[in-house]
Amino acid sequence: MRFYIGLCFGPAGVGKTLSARRCANWDLAEPLIEDWGPRSPDDDRVHAALVRSRAVFYTASVLGTWRDLRDTVYEHMEKVGICIREHIGPAGLRRRDHGRSRLVDVLIVDESERLSNTAVELIRDIFDRTGVGLILIGMPGMEKRLSRYPQLYSRIGFAHHYRPLQSDELTFVLTRHWRRLGLALDEADFTDAQAVASIARITGGNFRLLERMLVQIGRILKINDLSTITDDVVEAARSTLVIGAT
Repeated sequence: MRFYIGLCFGPAGVGKTLSARRCANWDLAEPLIEDWGPRSPDDDRVHAALVRSRAVFYTASVLGTWRDLRDTVYEHMEKVGICIREHIGPAGLRRRDHGRSRLVDVLIVDESERLSNTAVELIRDIFDRTGVGLILIGMPGMEKRLSRYPQLYSRIGFAHHYRPLQSDELTFVLTRHWRRLGLALDEADFTDAQAVASIARITGGNFRLLERMLVQIGRILKINDLSTITDDVVEAARSTLVIGAT
């Protein structure tokens, strides 16, 4: 199977990194990959997660060199491949699973706008040599910059624009957070509807800002022994945050 290059871009705080790390099971795998050492029976949970994702997540460094990029990416591919191989065993390997990279299907590069010209060419070379799928994640404008690299741009199979949460998505997220606080969100209730409208207005659907605000809302409810999220509670939470353009 031949994979493609994908571009994912959007403003800060809309969940690009969070979704990519979850897709790669990287919150679970990163401690093992970064602190490589003696094996433990507890590692099997990580191995199983990496078999499902077959992915490597890498965050481009501000001051990193192309050598750092090359060495880190190949090292992480090697380690993820070892984890997968240990879990499925020789009998589970497919014919195409040979070499250090073929057990990895996807390489995800976050903060791609930080990549230098040389690093971009190196990423393309890794894609060509290993055949893994490549997803580049970054801020808006990244896709225009990469269009100046025709050899890379011609290999792009899709582009996804991350946007702030819309009404149904926002309601879904808030319903789950209400539940975490031991509450039930009722869209037909005027108080709940007013609180949701205020949160939507203040956060603009920005996922990161929404998370920060809900933490403060929970704190205010606990401090004041309240059981209802009102518009006043939302405004009190807003007053504790530094909110810029979203």
